[in-house]
Amino acid sequence: MNAARLTGQVRVVGTGLLGTSIGLGLRALGLDVALANRSPAALRLAIDYGAGRAAAPGDDPSIIVVAVAPDSTAAIVAQELEAYPSALVTDVASVKGAILQELTDLGADVSRYLGSHPMAGRERGGAMSARADLFLGRPWVLTPHAGTTNEQFFALENLAVDLGGVPVRMTPEEHDRGVALISHAPQVVASLLAARLLGAAETVPSLAGQGLRDTTRIAASDPELWIQILGANAAPVAEVLRAFRDDLDGVIAALDDPEAPGAPTRLATALARGNEGVARIPGKHGRDERYATLVVQVADAPGELARLLTEIGEEGVNMEDLRLEHSPGAQVGFAEIAVLPEKSHQLAEALTARGWSLAEDRR
Repeated sequence: MNAARLTGQVRVVGTGLLGTSIGLGLRALGLDVALANRSPAALRLAIDYGAGRAAAPGDDPSIIVVAVAPDSTAAIVAQELEAYPSALVTDVASVKGAILQELTDLGADVSRYLGSHPMAGRERGGAMSARADLFLGRPWVLTPHAGTTNEQFFALENLAVDLGGVPVRMTPEEHDRGVALISHAPQVVASLLAARLLGAAETVPSLAGQGLRDTTRIAASDPELWIQILGANAAPVAEVLRAFRDDLDGVIAALDDPEAPGAPTRLATALARGNEGVARIPGKHGRDERYATLVVQVADAPGELARLLTEIGEEGVNMEDLRLEHSPGAQVGFAEIAVLPEKSHQLAEALTARGWSLAEDRR
C-alpha cells in the first residue's frame, strides 16, 4: 500500500460513479472515508463495495467532497460548509463558475470552498461502475478563487495526487471555457450526429464502422445529466457551437458546388486543420508521434485477445495503448496496439512469427 499524502478524515457526499471511485481510492490508501447519500440503497451499495463507512454524528472531516448532480451541487456544498465549519469543501461537478456564483448568492462561506473537476468518467454511472483507479493519469482541475489559501490548494492537490490524478490549476472561467470546447460541445455534436441515424433505412446502421462508433460513443450519455451541465455552462458552449456552425457552413457551401473555384481548397483546408487539431491532443489518444501503432487481426473466438496480450508481454514489449475495432457479426476484429517506435519493428516481427496477421495502421 502506498502512503497517502492526505491526512485526516474525508467525507464524500454522493455515492455515484465519482463519489464511490473517490472512496475506493482513498480507502485503498488506508484513509477513513465517511459516506453520505440521500438514497439509503445507493449508500449501502457503495459501502458494500468497500468505498467507506456510513457517516456518523461524531465525524470531523478535514475535507468534504460533494459528488452530486450539478443542479444540486451548490445547495449541498452550502449545507456542508454550514454543518462542518472547520472543513474544506470541494465538489467534482463539471461546471465551476456557476456553482461559485450560486454559493456567493446563497451567502455561503466560500473562503472554505475550492471547486475541482477530475477529468475522468465512464459512459455508465453509479456505484457499480466505480473503480479505485478511475482517476489514474487523468487531469484533475483545481479552480481557486480570490479567497483560496495556499494551504487549501495544497490539501486538494494532495487529494488529487493520492487518487492518481494530475493536478491542473485554472480559474473557474478558464475551466468552463475549456470544458465547453473539449467536453460539452462534443457531447452536443455527437448526439446530433447519432440522431441522424433515426431517419436512416434499416440496413444503414449495420454498415457502421469504427469512425461512426468513435464519433458517436458519448451520445449514449444520460440526457438528464447533460441538460443540467449544458444549462450551467450555456454561454461558453454556445460560443463554441457558433464557431463550429460557421466552419460547417463553409464546408456545406463547398459541397454544394464542389467544382467551384476555391471549393476543393476550402475542403482541404478544413480537413488539414482537423489533422493539426488532433495533433494537439496530448497523450495516447491523439496523434501522438511518440508511439507507433500495429494493427493485429484477432479472430472472434474465446481467448484470442487474451492470447495476443499475453504474447506481447512475453516479448518484453510494453503496450502503451489498446483500441479494439469489431463489427457485430464479423468473424475477425482488429486490435490497434500502440508501442514505443523503437519497439515497433521488433514486435511486428515477433507477432508475425507467432502466426498473427498484421495490417496497415487504419487510423
